[in-house]
Amino acid sequence: MSKISMGLADRVENFAEIIKNSECTTSNSEKQTLESGIEQAMQDLIDVKDNHATLYIVGNGGSAAVASHALVDFVNVAKIKAQVLHESSLITCMANDYGYEESFARVLDILLQPNDLLIAISSSGKSLNIHKAVHTAVRKGCKAITFSGFDAANPLRGMGSVNFWLDTSDYGYVEVGHQLILHNLADRFALMYL
Repeated sequence: MSKISMGLADRVENFAEIIKNSECTTSNSEKQTLESGIEQAMQDLIDVKDNHATLYIVGNGGSAAVASHALVDFVNVAKIKAQVLHESSLITCMANDYGYEESFARVLDILLQPNDLLIAISSSGKSLNIHKAVHTAVRKGCKAITFSGFDAANPLRGMGSVNFWLDTSDYGYVEVGHQLILHNLADRFALMYL
């Protein structure tokens, strides 16, 4: 068994390669370039802003932290109405009353309106509460953008209209990679409105 180098220079080099080789697919599993996927995600975000709709962002654990950071950037930089759904009282209420797998879907079923957008983040792409959130968004006629890593065949990878996937099972790389792409999306708004 080979050891993974934890030297910072090696990690930076590995991370650059992972980002370079990340993949983006459509809901039909058609591959597109990373830049094409980012452009489609930008258009979805512009539509949210132009329609005075709401962006919802969901994730568990480290992905919830990524979602919270993205929320700040989308509100502050992109000036998009956005919210995360992991406020402790709300998420524990939903988990207690309906089960953790339903925790985001139940809230989204109440809040989602036409033209809203969901960003769903799961490092493994296997979190059932994230899957159910995406199903709810699609059922309500909203678009979803997904972010995952780990197994190339993870279920989340094909659930959104745009799906970003990083080819690594290292949580650090996946979470920082997701954050980089999300930050890039928000930062593009800053350039649009200079």
